[in-house]
Formats: sequence, C-alpha cells, structure tokens
Amino acid sequence: MEPFIGSAAIRSGHLTRRSLARDNVAIHRDVYLPREVELTALVRAQAAWLATGATLGGSSAAAALGTKWLDPSAPAEVVRADRHAPAGIVVHSWKLVPGEVYRVRGVAVTTPARTAFDIGRTRPVDHAIAAVDALLNATRITPLDVLAVADAHPGERGVARLRRVLDLADGGAESPQETRVRLLVVRGGLPRPETQIVFPQLHIRVDMGWRRWKVAVEYDGVQHWTDGRQRAWDIERIVLLEAAGWAVIRVSGAMLARPHVILERIRSTLRARGCPV
Repeated sequence: MEPFIGSAAIRSGHLTRRSLARDNVAIHRDVYLPREVELTALVRAQAAWLATGATLGGSSAAAALGTKWLDPSAPAEVVRADRHAPAGIVVHSWKLVPGEVYRVRGVAVTTPARTAFDIGRTRPVDHAIAAVDALLNATRITPLDVLAVADAHPGERGVARLRRVLDLADGGAESPQETRVRLLVVRGGLPRPETQIVFPQLHIRVDMGWRRWKVAVEYDGVQHWTDGRQRAWDIERIVLLEAAGWAVIRVSGAMLARPHVILERIRSTLRARGCPV
C-alpha cells in the first residue's frame, strides 16, 4: 500500500476519523500510511509528493526510478522555488531546464540523468559513487548521459566532484558492497575490473574480474552463508569456473575490514596469471 491523503479517504467514505487515527500513522500533515507498511525510501518519496506536489529530486527521485539500497531513514527530497517544507522533507531550489523532469506513475521526478547529476555533485564522493552505481544499474543510463547534463549546467556547484564520481561509477554493481570492493581494487592500483561477466555456456555470472587473466572477484553477502541452497550453488559455481581455467577470489563483509588482505590476495593472483602488477 502507498501513502494517502487522510481527508480524501474520509470524504470518500473509505475511512472514518477514528479508523484513520487507529490504523494509520501520519507522515506529514494529512498524509498517512497504514501502520503495517514499512517506511522505505520510496514510501517517503511518495509521501513527500503528496505533501508538497513538488518535483521529486535527489534520492527521492532515485527511489521513484527504481533504485535499490537507499537509506530509508533519510529525508525525502523535492525541487521547487519555495524552500519551506514540512519536517522530514529537504527542498532544493535547483533550476531544472525543459527535458529534465518527467512523470513516473503520475508523479513528477527528475530524469535519471538529472538525478544522477544532482546526487553525484552533492554527496561525499564514496557515498555518491555507490548511489550513482545503483541508479545506473536501475535505469540503464550511462555516465555519458549524466555528463551531457553536466555540460548543460557548467556553472553549478559540485560539477568537478561529479566528474570524479562518474570516472569511478559503474552500473554493473549490484550492491553497495560490490561498489566498495571495486573501489578498493581500483584505488589499490590494480587494473579496473569488468563488472558482471557472463558465462553463457555455464549459466554463470560473476561480480567482477579480468577476462584476459581469467581472474574473478565475488562479493558474498550474508545469504551466501545462511542459505543452504545458495551455498550449494556457490560451491558448484566455483568448481565450474575453475574447470574453465578461472581463479576466483571470494570476499565477505568481514574481510572488508582488512582491505590490505583482499588487495594482496587479488594482486598475487593476477600476478601469477601474468598481469604486470
């Protein structure tokens, strides 16, 4: 279920004042959500649009565009000239030019490229890279699409930062942790890996790697250790990849606390495969 206007629900006879207060929680003035519904980034964005009628921007636009892994506790973001807004909503007075806004299920949002432009120039670099990775993955736009927006707004603050973000962004990342691993690799002086390498004959895809040296790096989330079926398939995948001549380095969340160990493991494997590192 989605947020709704409380007064409209009462007028239509769907709810009484008593049931509205009993079964729902107010997110903003006259904007309610059933108590059992989780307050996600997308729900916050929908509620902000109902409360303000303004164009969704930043992370809220990203949520409306289908981006995953957004912080559900972060305030919603809208774009309009009037900077006043209810608590829990951040208002940006960014100038939007024609073609930078469209509608998703009737809600006005900044386009994917414009959304990436704003996120990339206003967030800390590593935060921005992870968020832009997720947005590129969800919408299938490219860094070149975002750079076209930057070229149309040369005087905006943060454009230099955005260009650094886009240089390291990759829409192949399927989780923030995969982004962290890739950044660790690149900043560690290793060749930039290809993401989401597909092996059609094996029905396998790996997170990242180097075809030239047949080295793959896989980030194993918690489901790889707690789901018995996933663990069994992981073992089978490694056997198939090794039979095809590939070396596989697996990285867990706990290992990210020891980045030097990960880097040395990858570096030594690449070197053994003939990579000049």
